[in-house]
Amino acid sequence: MSARAETAVAFLGLHRPGDPVVLPTVWDAWSADLVQQGGFRALTVGSHPLAASVGAQDGEGMAFAQVLGRVREITGAVDIPVSVDSESGYGLEPVRLVEGLLEAGAVGLNIEDTVHSEGGRLREPQEHADLVAALRAAADATGVPLVINARTDLFLRAVGDPADRFDRAVARLLLAAQAGADVLYPIGRHDPGTLARLTAALPLPVNAVTSPEVGDRAQFAESGAARISFGPFLQYQLAAEAGRLLRRWQDAPGQ
Repeated sequence: MSARAETAVAFLGLHRPGDPVVLPTVWDAWSADLVQQGGFRALTVGSHPLAASVGAQDGEGMAFAQVLGRVREITGAVDIPVSVDSESGYGLEPVRLVEGLLEAGAVGLNIEDTVHSEGGRLREPQEHADLVAALRAAADATGVPLVINARTDLFLRAVGDPADRFDRAVARLLLAAQAGADVLYPIGRHDPGTLARLTAALPLPVNAVTSPEVGDRAQFAESGAARISFGPFLQYQLAAEAGRLLRRWQDAPGQ
């Protein structure tokens, strides 16, 4: 087994339901190094903070080549596993997506069911599962078991009738699990009860998202989460703190 494959296996092993790995979401080498120096065992690159850091829009506002350039900088700055939010796949063939991420040093990816290049439509459940299966096959062909985090945006976008949204999200993620996903991501700021229902209904480790200044790891562990990430919220909190510091040095009105 290659060193990269061993890293991917070790990364997946960090995903333990009830004992979640915390993956702070980063956007450049500086933030990645900050996370590693903080003692975290892995990290994830978020599409929203990554785009904001270069003045682009989230939702595939960056070209894949730009994303890979930043990922190389991040993987070159740290020696812990790196996963990458790959949005809806940038319209690329799965083989190209997988090979690009592996070449840049990543060992995991998120793939969502919103298709940004097609007006933000939501993939059909089996369509998304088929993409997961193609990514799994492409990764397996390289000999590196890239950790695939299959995401659904049903909760985030409040799609359809709320009465059956939970069941529809679970059905989507079950198809993704059968297709070869390693982790399941029903993205949304869920209350503990809803998160516990999701982790009980799903057969694979579940990714939860939160803002770093609220809640704690024990709360998510009790709900059965296996992975915690911060989306854009770590960057938001750092921006707010920077704004607070800078306001002290602004000219007083009338000066």
